[in-house]
Amino acid sequence: MLELDLTEQIRALRSTFADIRAVIDVTKLTAEISRLNELAEAQDLWDDPDNAQKVTSALSHRQAELKQVVSIESRLDDLEVLVEMANEAGDEASGKEAEAELASITKILGDLEIQTLLNGEYDARPAVVTIRSGAGGVDAADFAEMLLRMYLRWAEKHGFKVSVLDTSYAEEAGIKSATFEVDAPYAFGTLSVEAGTHRLVRMSPFNSAGKRQTSFAAVEVVPLMEETEAIEIPENDIRVDVFRSSGPGGQSVNTTDSAVRITHLPTGTVVSCQNEKSQIQNRAAAMRVLTSRLLLLQREAESAKKKELAGVITASWGDQMRSYVMAPYQMVKDLRTDYEVNNPSNVFDGDLDGFIAAGIKWRKQPAK
Repeated sequence: MLELDLTEQIRALRSTFADIRAVIDVTKLTAEISRLNELAEAQDLWDDPDNAQKVTSALSHRQAELKQVVSIESRLDDLEVLVEMANEAGDEASGKEAEAELASITKILGDLEIQTLLNGEYDARPAVVTIRSGAGGVDAADFAEMLLRMYLRWAEKHGFKVSVLDTSYAEEAGIKSATFEVDAPYAFGTLSVEAGTHRLVRMSPFNSAGKRQTSFAAVEVVPLMEETEAIEIPENDIRVDVFRSSGPGGQSVNTTDSAVRITHLPTGTVVSCQNEKSQIQNRAAAMRVLTSRLLLLQREAESAKKKELAGVITASWGDQMRSYVMAPYQMVKDLRTDYEVNNPSNVFDGDLDGFIAAGIKWRKQPAK
């Protein structure tokens, strides 16, 4: 008679799930989906395609997150029923099915638990990843291309949307650099632990003497920042001065206070315009210029923030964060977390979840 007892394992899973559910805050998540739904159903949504894309993408991500939570809860309920039915019928096949389902739910909850650690300011955003070949000549360029394939395969296995934005090919083999975007919930938080210098040791296929070669590549990960195409400038943030235009001109120049000087008080940006005949026209022109300058300042600030988040990565000896060794032995080891496996071929084929999970947990450890 079959006696399958998974009570303790299911109880442990429910406890873990309750903690995860509390962190995710399903009530808040449901309210956010409702808000995004209202925006998505607006008749004028696609009058602004860029904003429409942001709304629909955010809605899709939130819905997927909620669907996963609801699915796990349902599967835990079904698992208990399956175990009960298997024991009542003495069905060994149903027992194996229950054990397989237990293992599947355990893995999903493990992945979701890692995601709950991603609570940084930019963690939930899409990621932009840049790979650059470093020291090591042709082998480094080839290694950079191997890393590109590795990350694309990882994203493909997870069903994440990826867009390769730019690729610079090396002369002999491989790539000098490549940049791609991963549009998925928590893509930046997940991939940010991959940033750093990666090191490859192998018997070089480009060396006629067959010597062992060490090469390096740098991986940079930054969040996809929202680019604001229009800036709302509160009236309280500007000071408008009018004055008489100077220089040669027509009838209205030098006779009325038509020139306009606008000062943006928070930034100290000053714009003047006196080319138009009326004060209204000059003010409108000055506001357009001010808006453009503030947008440029915003982009520069975002660029500085990206550089800060990306850090300085040298792609050479002394600061590697992970080693891929293919000769004289087989091993991939993360030097920060000590997580290691003995199958480099699987890792290069996109099997990165173990390294990423270890990296996220390592990053959340309190500083010693």
